[in-house]
Amino acid sequence: METKKIVIAGANGFLGRLLVQYYNQKNWEVHTLTRKPVNFGKGIHNWVWDGQKIGHWKRCLDGALVLVNLAGKSVDCRYTEKNKTAIVDSRVKSTLALGGACIIANRPPAVWINASSATIYAHNENQPFDESGQLGEGFSVEVCKQWEKTFEDIPLPTTRKVALRLAMVLGKEGGVLPTLKRLVRLGLGGTMGMGNQMISWIHEEDFLRAVDYAIENPIRGNLNISAPNPIKNKEFMAQLRDGMEQKIGIRAHEWLLEIGAMLMRTETELILKSRNVVPGRLLNHGFKFKYQKAPEAINELLT
Repeated sequence: METKKIVIAGANGFLGRLLVQYYNQKNWEVHTLTRKPVNFGKGIHNWVWDGQKIGHWKRCLDGALVLVNLAGKSVDCRYTEKNKTAIVDSRVKSTLALGGACIIANRPPAVWINASSATIYAHNENQPFDESGQLGEGFSVEVCKQWEKTFEDIPLPTTRKVALRLAMVLGKEGGVLPTLKRLVRLGLGGTMGMGNQMISWIHEEDFLRAVDYAIENPIRGNLNISAPNPIKNKEFMAQLRDGMEQKIGIRAHEWLLEIGAMLMRTETELILKSRNVVPGRLLNHGFKFKYQKAPEAINELLT
């Protein structure tokens, strides 16, 4: 049986490392694209690229079953004009470079999975959105729209393309959860803002299973990667405090969050925007979540 080959661009981030480990354990041939050399361990082929131009790394795409692109500057920063340009360019240019390399490949990947974000949807505290939900406005939304359009417009007739609209991935070693845990330990893990903003989330194990499901099944286009049950911020933080046996959780009003965001060089949008998203297409295709509700996911990740 021929070994399955996967190429992961932007592999050095939290989600990239999860995927590298997951597919390495499944005995796939794993190739990674990073801006600096990274030793991912025995058997992992690391290629250095600049995320903008086609280079020698294009050889790793030939004959790959799957290409996963997670490349992009972190949005956890102040939205200065310089940072906004870098956020857009890092996503669009990396997607274009990968697309160009796929076009000239003798055997382009059968499946291309490109990251996007659930922040593309409008702020919504009421009825959750599936993939047909209303799109929002503002800088973060426009980034996602431009990113998805760039991906969609690349002509690859033999490659099945899937855009992952990612919710907040909860993991033990990365993502937002370690930061929230530190706040809870300090007694600062209370309600953020009014606390009615919805959090769409997914356990790291279900994230990996969902990506694998998208590879193995005939899914195309936009795909929400989130658990079926979004939760209010105030309820999420209460569950986290309970799981960590911390009774004190000072509430952070919006004005305090604005000060904190400036000091931490980030934006309050990451906390205050309501992302009320459900995985309509995954559920319709028959995907079964291991962690459907936040309390069970939080408790497992705290063990």
